[in-house]
Amino acid sequence: MTKTINLTLKIWRQSGPGSKGRLETYIANTISTDMSFLEMLDVVNEQLTLDGKEPIAFDYDCREGICGQCGCVVNGRPHGPENGTTLCQLHMRHFSDGDTIFVEPFRARAFKIVKDLVIDRSPLDKIIQAGGYISASTGGCQDANAILIPQDTAEKAMDAAACIGCGACVAACPNASAMLFVSAKVSHLVLLPQGRPEAAQRVVSMLKTMDELCFGNCSNERECEAECPKEISIINIARMNREYIKAGIASTVQ
Repeated sequence: MTKTINLTLKIWRQSGPGSKGRLETYIANTISTDMSFLEMLDVVNEQLTLDGKEPIAFDYDCREGICGQCGCVVNGRPHGPENGTTLCQLHMRHFSDGDTIFVEPFRARAFKIVKDLVIDRSPLDKIIQAGGYISASTGGCQDANAILIPQDTAEKAMDAAACIGCGACVAACPNASAMLFVSAKVSHLVLLPQGRPEAAQRVVSMLKTMDELCFGNCSNERECEAECPKEISIINIARMNREYIKAGIASTVQ
């Protein structure tokens, strides 16, 4: 038999980027514990629509923990209380009957609020764009073993490439830093031979763009690592810092 719970929701409402926001209270009754968090919001929005009220705007796409669009802050934690879980994969069985849940957008100077829980994540896209392309000639499809890469190195690159660009690391950081995000993007290329030719230019350009977009700097608080739904390690930040130092030395020598 499916269990249901009754909840009180305190949800951030804001009509636009320049508008003043506020927390509004909603009652969500008979919510199935089999629902995901986004499905619960769907139920709330359905009732708001039937009542002739403005539904809550929130981001989502795949609802499979892949796209990174669904993130918002639940009871003070990006993506909610479960570690290594995106908001769309968070289920209501992790809450109790009678709970009061606070739901707010990611907070950062670089992330402008579009409406309610929807934020503009385009600054993260601009950082990736600043990294440019790789110059490796692709040609036809190569055999998997054509370029030999140690298994350990391949695993580290894949772990970094797991970053979905959701922005939870920025929202969790007291400095609103994007260092974990940038380091993951730098690492997954710099560890592989295809990404080495532009490695120095890439790390300098991406960090410069990060600063220009008003993201903060890393102070090793490790909230980013703790709240990342893909559990990206801050080891990548250390690797990125080494690459940045090497890029500076190389430019001085030249």
